[in-house]
Amino acid sequence: MTLAHPGGSSPLRPGKSAADFDRLAAFIHRVTGIKMPASKYSMIENRLQRRVAATGAANFAAYCAQVLAEGENGPELVNLIDAITTNKTDFFREPEHFRALADSILPGMDTSVRRLKAWSSACSTGAEPYTLAMVLSEYRQAQHARFQPMPAPSVTATDVCTTVLATARDGIYPADMVEPVPPALRQRYLLRSRDTTRRLVRVTPALRAMVRFGRLNLMDSRYSLDNDFDIVLCRNVLIYFDRNDQAAVLRRLCSHLRPGGTLIVGHSESLHGLDLPVQQVGHTMFRKA
Repeated sequence: MTLAHPGGSSPLRPGKSAADFDRLAAFIHRVTGIKMPASKYSMIENRLQRRVAATGAANFAAYCAQVLAEGENGPELVNLIDAITTNKTDFFREPEHFRALADSILPGMDTSVRRLKAWSSACSTGAEPYTLAMVLSEYRQAQHARFQPMPAPSVTATDVCTTVLATARDGIYPADMVEPVPPALRQRYLLRSRDTTRRLVRVTPALRAMVRFGRLNLMDSRYSLDNDFDIVLCRNVLIYFDRNDQAAVLRRLCSHLRPGGTLIVGHSESLHGLDLPVQQVGHTMFRKA
């Protein structure tokens, strides 16, 4: 997912208005769910300097006033979100989830007559949905080897940040980034650059075709997506939301799972105490009733 970088604290700069930051932080929290404490003032101001210049605002205070005046549907909102968010993502991050998918979750689903559908709800630069696509593709090939035809799976991948979505659609990554991918899968699903001086790889066209990318804000009151996903991933996102927002997001995610579908959250996240229509079936894995 794209998220505000959890850096250390730093004091407000002398002569700068804390009120500007407070208003902008409240706006960011309301729109994205991301909490912006006062310790992030300098980080936010630094990241937004290019936007201040690009919009022709006289200074940071004027930029804040412009954004707040435009509101949640203003033309600058997407640029603001792109500027203040960064990402942490890896291929096969928290690999226990993908092992469980291959070993128990997928074999427990009846996919012989319908397309298996998965959703990476905070996909960042694409490592998670492409990992998911590899796992689903491998499972499908194994089913075919057992003479059990299976329709081609599909993966929907969304994020609030347009910059990371552009990277994800391209599917081009530094070679070091794909080291966690098992060698056999690297050979099948990744292409090395013909220019040997550039240590880049690209996801194969066939795998890219399995994944559909789109912008989505988890804080929206409703999601314009299918409501029959077999698998929904929302990992390492909820820790940046307060508990009320966590509960609201999770309820919306569950509404897009088919009965028997699986919700997967990050290892550091918990559904404890939340009233949701799911039962735990593994570490941070839940099945919808």
